Amino acid sequence: MISREPTLARLATAQSLLLEPFGLTPAHLQRALGEIMSHGVDDADLYFQTTRSEGWSLEEGIVKTGSFSIDQGVGVRAVSGEKTAFAYSDDLSWDSLLDAAHTVRSISGQGQSKKVKTPASKVAKSRSLYGGVDPIGTLDSTAKVALLEKVEKMAKAKDPRVVQVMAGLAAEHDVVLVARADGTLAADVRPLIRLSVTVIAEQAGRREVGSSGGGG
Repeated sequence: MISREPTLARLATAQSLLLEPFGLTPAHLQRALGEIMSHGVDDADLYFQTTRSEGWSLEEGIVKTGSFSIDQGVGVRAVSGEKTAFAYSDDLSWDSLLDAAHTVRSISGQGQSKKVKTPASKVAKSRSLYGGVDPIGTLDSTAKVALLEKVEKMAKAKDPRVVQVMAGLAAEHDVVLVARADGTLAADVRPLIRLSVTVIAEQAGRREVGSSGGGG
């Protein structure tokens, strides 16, 4: 049996990041889907996503790169027979969502509107595959650089022939929210992290390069 508690927790996280800051609620999502379905469309859904990414690289004790980015938006899909229409907006306001809904509903050739009863929201069951920790916020910048410095020192101490070490740390926090025309709501929170190291070793004028890394 699949527990609903982690499902509801992920849904709450998704709503707090993708809906609430923009004045949206699940009721707004169903209203937008209702606008699409009112024009004879067979099926429709909304796909919200926000991704925060961070990356650090260290070479010879010097921070070579440090980056941080945020990408977010909503995709709207409508299906009518064998035809599928898509619209996208990186603005998560109600007006932009409604504009996208009006765009995709034109896929229907019927051209007339009709009243559609909006189904009650229901939460899709799911399994808990990841921990709820945001990897970007688990360490501050100083601690992340210190971790890479530790990796560099360990690699150099492994063999005196090591002449250069490059260490990298990448983290991502990805949150998605899907709303379907039948009232289904589903969400997922996906934390990702990777630590990598590249080593250059030299002996008698000959250089070799090796690399390794891992994460999840």
